[in-house]
Amino acid sequence: MKRDEVLDKAKEIIGGPRAEEYGDSFENFTRILEGWNIIVNEAHKHQGYITTRHVALMMIWLKMARLLNSLDSEDSWMDIAGYAALGAECCENEADIKKRLDIFNGKRQKR
Repeated sequence: MKRDEVLDKAKEIIGGPRAEEYGDSFENFTRILEGWNIIVNEAHKHQGYITTRHVALMMIWLKMARLLNSLDSEDSWMDIAGYAALGAECCENEADIKKRLDIFNGKRQKR
């Protein structure tokens, strides 16, 4: 697809089905930023940085913010379930990375 075709298709989508499903873009973006600010602030307060689990939460919130305009979007409900499953998987991965870093930094002995 050429760039002009991509832009034409994007114009169709954001002015049509997406606008109907998600509502006013400014209002939707505002709902998203409010939730993301909470997640980012809590991440910095508790971990000092954003983790992959926080990213999963942010993606879940994005879908939730969209659902507030259209509760019958099956796709968004499925995406939330998928992001939750991926977030749970991130817990395992992050725990493994933390163990390896602790070993590398001499905080834990290998067993």
